[in-house]
Amino acid sequence: MTFAPCIVIPIYNHKDAIGASVAHLAVHGLPIFVVDDGSDAPTQRVLAALALQYAQQMTLLRLPANGGKGAAVMSGLRAARAAGYTHALQIDADGQHDATDVPRFIDAARAEPGAVILGRPVYDDSVPKARLYGRYLTHVWVWIETLSLTIRDSMCGFRLYPLALACELIDSVRLPTRMDFDIEILVRLYWRRAAFRSIPTRVTYAADGVSHFDVLWDNVRISRSHTRLVFGMLWRLPMLLAHKLMPRRGALADAADEPRPEAWWRIAERGSRLGMSLLALSCKLFGRRFTALWLHPVVAYFLLTGRAARAASDNYFAHLSAVAPSADTPRPGWLSAYRHMLAFAQSGFDKLAAWTGRVDDTDVTFDDPAAFEALIASGKGALVIGAHLGNLEMMRALAIRGEHAKVTAVVYTGHARRFNEVLASSNRDFARHLLEVGDFGPETAVLMQQRIDAGELLVIVGDRVPAREAGRTTDAQFLGASAPFAQGPYVLAHALGCPVYLFFCLKEHDGYRMYFEPFAERIELPRRERAQHLAAWAQRYALRLEHYCRKAPYQWFNFFDFWASPERGANGRP
Repeated sequence: MTFAPCIVIPIYNHKDAIGASVAHLAVHGLPIFVVDDGSDAPTQRVLAALALQYAQQMTLLRLPANGGKGAAVMSGLRAARAAGYTHALQIDADGQHDATDVPRFIDAARAEPGAVILGRPVYDDSVPKARLYGRYLTHVWVWIETLSLTIRDSMCGFRLYPLALACELIDSVRLPTRMDFDIEILVRLYWRRAAFRSIPTRVTYAADGVSHFDVLWDNVRISRSHTRLVFGMLWRLPMLLAHKLMPRRGALADAADEPRPEAWWRIAERGSRLGMSLLALSCKLFGRRFTALWLHPVVAYFLLTGRAARAASDNYFAHLSAVAPSADTPRPGWLSAYRHMLAFAQSGFDKLAAWTGRVDDTDVTFDDPAAFEALIASGKGALVIGAHLGNLEMMRALAIRGEHAKVTAVVYTGHARRFNEVLASSNRDFARHLLEVGDFGPETAVLMQQRIDAGELLVIVGDRVPAREAGRTTDAQFLGASAPFAQGPYVLAHALGCPVYLFFCLKEHDGYRMYFEPFAERIELPRRERAQHLAAWAQRYALRLEHYCRKAPYQWFNFFDFWASPERGANGRP
């Protein structure tokens, strides 16, 4: 059957928000079913006007009385299927969901038509804390009811159903009709071996937003639903255990054992601002050694719940062991993934310690300081290319505190805002020498030239592609396979006409050792041979990165499929 998606919006008395919600969704050109769940007269008038305005795109369904969100969604799903659509994207009417993510849901469903595509909320500071932390109780119950961590968030109202699968369920089982519907339909679809995929999506709460969540009775209904589902899980226990040995319905043959690759900048930051702040406070009050003990249970939690990160870690170690098959090279597996994530957590912890003044010069040494000292003595500016290997932040923190050099980090921080906010709150100088950009290229040179002329060191990373789909990349061999590398650092170096150095800061024993080495006195990119020169510079960088990855295998922190690109599938396979 031809892929035919639509949008379903349940609404009850959201007259002030529905107009903007429909407008933001209409730009995607999908048919829209708006289900009026017995709204008041003012809302009905707004909906009638919208139905006229979007007559070619919007279908208005009216329920005679308020039956609850679940009742409205089920009516919309049935109507969409009766109209010949194959998939329905459910989204709330109050505008809290990011409508610009609609194409991502549609693309995911088109690639895997039998899977349920779930939104995994990425909250900002507008989220009510009671609701944020209350959700985790439901998450835990859902994980128990499914004996799985697959359903990352069962309460987000931004999701896409295969209509055949969803309607088969709602027509055969009596599902709740209120707020507990969103939870129960997912658990029961999981019991029927549906495949699930999660997409991070931003969720915001308007200060004057209207919520129809009844704190008392909806929580009673949700508790009653969980009780029913737990008993349902118990008598299905043998079946659920058996299902773990079989692929789920709708899962792609090559995706049954691994998550679909996700661009690194789209991967949602994990961990709450509160949790990070508590670790920072503990470090300040009780010291590094005591606080470091908390990293082990924290890492264990993220190891168990971070399927994509585990897969990326296994993928990295598989590539590493293929090119360095020695006894010291980590092999893919749970233990290696745990040590990998623990090293990442310790790196973040050390960044915090550095910015709060708990790391001094004696904790960091140069392997060979000659190149760095000569550069500083010359007073020249330079471009320094690093990587997500070890702890690049240590150099900047120590340099700024000790005034050894003027260092500006050129970064993309959108995927780790909460952690960067904690670092910024720990030291007012954190953001003073931080320059955020989304891509590197000739246009960026205008922002950099004055800093180079002032003798500053511009530090960028070369092991992540630009944070946008159309970013410029070139392929290089890395750990035995072709991987995309950003062209930006070399284009930028050419435009600036300055010396280029490589920098890596690796944790060795109880301290850090910095490796600072010349890369090029000047990078030239002749017009006719530009592509070849870019490829050569990227390959040279990849070889040095591989050298240091072998030296410190647990300290390369790219928890995504590094070898994937639009032309290749997961793990770099065509």
